[in-house]
Amino acid sequence: MCAKRNSSPLLRAGRPRALDNTPGRGQTPGNTAASTSKGASSGGEIMKTNYLAVFVCAVVYWLIGGLWYGYLFTKPWTSLEGPASASVNPVLPYIVTFVLNLLIAFVLAQVCIWRNANTASRGSAVGILLWLGIVGPITFTTYMYEGRPLALYAINEFYPLVGLCVMGAILGVWKKKAA
Repeated sequence: MCAKRNSSPLLRAGRPRALDNTPGRGQTPGNTAASTSKGASSGGEIMKTNYLAVFVCAVVYWLIGGLWYGYLFTKPWTSLEGPASASVNPVLPYIVTFVLNLLIAFVLAQVCIWRNANTASRGSAVGILLWLGIVGPITFTTYMYEGRPLALYAINEFYPLVGLCVMGAILGVWKKKAA
């Protein structure tokens, strides 16, 4: 009985090959960083971190937060959350929030690069997917065990959903110019 030859494209030449995530090509072997000299697929482009876009995303997310809590949902949010503690420094939360927004935007940029999210819709999809798979379930579990109102969950946690979606769109569409 003859042994059947493995004709898998991933195992040609007896070793596994890298997969190509080039848009429109699916996950096929070849034309990846491991198989080309420059690290880019033929005709493709290498996405690098666009630090200006990351900064703009952090500012936009910060502004969305101000609009979200300061205008759109002020009354329902304060009635559900209660008054803010008088012992909190009035400036520090805004500074810390912006620094953390920079971190969120940077990490989202890395995921967009990793997933080749190089359009507004792909970037938004990455942001939505991260919220659906990580942020939403983790925070919902916390709200559930704390017995907090579902309306408060919606106000507090749909803000990051909108923010991740908008930041992902910005990061996806904003191309870094070659130096």
